[in-house]
Amino acid sequence: MSAIEAGLASQSVMEQVGPNIIHHVSNSDISHPLLHLPTLFGVNFSVTKHVFMLWFVAVLVGITIIIPVRKFLSSGKSTPSGWMNAIEGIVQFIRDTIVKPNVGPKWVMTWTPIILTFFFFILFANGIGMIPIFDVLGVINRFILGVPAWDSQNTINHLLHGGVTATANFNVTAGLATITFFSIMVAGTMAHGFINHWKNLAPHGLAWPVYIILIPIEIMGLFVKPFALTMRLAANMTGGHIALLALLSLMAIFGEMFQSTVAGVGVAFISIPMAAAISGLEIIVVLVQAYVFTLLTSVFIGMAINVHH
Repeated sequence: MSAIEAGLASQSVMEQVGPNIIHHVSNSDISHPLLHLPTLFGVNFSVTKHVFMLWFVAVLVGITIIIPVRKFLSSGKSTPSGWMNAIEGIVQFIRDTIVKPNVGPKWVMTWTPIILTFFFFILFANGIGMIPIFDVLGVINRFILGVPAWDSQNTINHLLHGGVTATANFNVTAGLATITFFSIMVAGTMAHGFINHWKNLAPHGLAWPVYIILIPIEIMGLFVKPFALTMRLAANMTGGHIALLALLSLMAIFGEMFQSTVAGVGVAFISIPMAAAISGLEIIVVLVQAYVFTLLTSVFIGMAINVHH
């Protein structure tokens, strides 16, 4: 028995549940990159699992959205069909019900592309996290091919480190929110000019002592908006996966508590249906969080443009 195997065997199920859950929702660390790259200026550029998933989602969006749209535009057809019909419906819905009411008809075509990019990218990144691609590979590797879980030299075991939902990573959502932050600055500057945009942060015509309190609050509000977007998306995508893993872990926990396989199987009749129900809820969350992020981005951009509202 190896040292790793002995260490795992010495731990109780309760001691393994927490690290196992974190292991399945967090990013793979630099010690387990999917692709080793050199360190430049003190920064390790190795490709972790979430970085890989960002690339994968970008390619997926390109194949399923960008390429069909480009083909349709170059075909000269006036009426879409099939998959393009579905894309057109989503585009029109977001443009007419999210972007236009917030930014106004003058700026709707300016800001619809970035809002659509947010929506499709977040939707695909959220949705891919619901598909247990690497987990299925792990099951095949462990129970069919017979490769032990502690074999660090095995390629598939190497792929199992970390979660697959890139939008559960706060760095990813912070990056998206940073784009929103600068979009707000650009929208206000385009609509009112650079100086007037900053003047519009606080209402005009108030008594000067009020501005001593109001201006710092408004400046804080500039950073609170992207922070809220960051936390909302990442926390929602992480929370659902943690709940699923916690429910499924109850089988092993009860089996150890009562020293009985029957107890674990008995709990399965409760935990598995509950996990299935949460999975259904997670599908709704995947859609809702993509919608909410794009809606709030539109609202924030619209606030910078339509200051009088």
